[in-house]
Amino acid sequence: MTRILACFSAFLLFCCASVAQDSAPAPTPAQPSAMSSGSPEIREFQKIEDAWSNAVNLRDQYGLELVLSPLFVDVSAAGDITTRNQQVAFVITGEDKTIHLDQRVITVRMLGDIAVANGTYALHHKVNSAQLDEKGIFTHVFERAHGGWLCINSQRTVLREDSNAKPRKQSNAELPFHIPLFSKSDKSNQ
Repeated sequence: MTRILACFSAFLLFCCASVAQDSAPAPTPAQPSAMSSGSPEIREFQKIEDAWSNAVNLRDQYGLELVLSPLFVDVSAAGDITTRNQQVAFVITGEDKTIHLDQRVITVRMLGDIAVANGTYALHHKVNSAQLDEKGIFTHVFERAHGGWLCINSQRTVLREDSNAKPRKQSNAELPFHIPLFSKSDKSNQ
């Protein structure tokens, strides 16, 4: 009887321990999370990107200063590196009257007081005397400051347009992979 009672007690203790482990929340590693397109973070950063685009489009110095950190560094698609002051000076001088920027946030990763936003952009601007439409992707790094977000780094990459691409030759094989030894061919009927 003592053995049965000891075995039952051990079994009961084992069950209680396993239930206690299952009910405790598992520790989660500190990993950045990519937000879905309908998330509040995406909407919040889209508003910031819209304010940035509007400041550039309307040549609004104050609007641009509200979005860009004093530590801001921009790497353009052409490889030019500029600071916040240079960006503001470009808006103030307004040499390019045709400039128009449109930015769309695709993902946001939150890393505490740092956020990384990735998205697409379309920029219409003048290069020398020619008008240019540039489409590409961006990565913007934001820092939480004074209850809001300021961009501290921007990187743009132009999407390559492959207009000189050769059209692909259509295969007449029944399967996507044609292995001459194992597939039908016109020569096998001879």
